[in-house]
Amino acid sequence: MKISVSEAKAQLTDLVKRAEAGDEVILTRRGQDIARLVPVARARGAASRRSLMEKVRVSASAKASAGPDAARSQDFLYGDDGMPA
Repeated sequence: MKISVSEAKAQLTDLVKRAEAGDEVILTRRGQDIARLVPVARARGAASRRSLMEKVRVSASAKASAGPDAARSQDFLYGDDGMPA
């Protein structure tokens, strides 16, 4: 739903209720979209946060072991004598 800021002032309570219910409310000024009312995401529970952190750890360790060692990643730039090739 799109509504001008001047009209929204009179209907703010109703617009907030609509946003909480999942409707997207877009505020306009002179026909241009300027803001969007959306519901705030609910905070995750402790178990959900632990699960998410474990997924991040697994993903990070997989990425870390997938590529070359950072200390040796640019060895191809140098010759056997240690000078730039």
